[in-house]
Amino acid sequence: MNKALIQRPLLTDNSLTSLALRLPAGVIFVAHGAQKLFGSFGGYGLEGTGQWMASIGLEPGYLMALVAGSAEFFGGIALLLGLLTRPAALMLAITMLVAIITVHLPNGLFMSNNGYEFGLALLGMSVALVFNGGGKFSLDRKLSGIKR
Repeated sequence: MNKALIQRPLLTDNSLTSLALRLPAGVIFVAHGAQKLFGSFGGYGLEGTGQWMASIGLEPGYLMALVAGSAEFFGGIALLLGLLTRPAALMLAITMLVAIITVHLPNGLFMSNNGYEFGLALLGMSVALVFNGGGKFSLDRKLSGIKR
């Protein structure tokens, strides 16, 4: 297989900027994913989240809960490690866009009304990581073999 093709998703710079985005976003996404998948941190688990998703028209609800929870949980772990940061961040950006459009947009901007401001912040962080990659102290940087 072409080495350049494998290295392309891993490419990143030596900046600390991505680290400052990866760590808080990773923690938040892992926690929200754990709520959906396992019922951790006061979440409803797959059954409860799936029923709620079905009630708002995201069918099949269980599958949608599994997809969203997995994207958040495993994508968050990938961000924390800086491993395949760009693909993980793209998956998370899409997840946030769906959440904003289907759940939060009709409620306006502010979180106090279940609005989209928190989702928008996570979307922005995810998109920035799609563009920048994992940065300094990421496994992407280590695996890419770039020394500069």
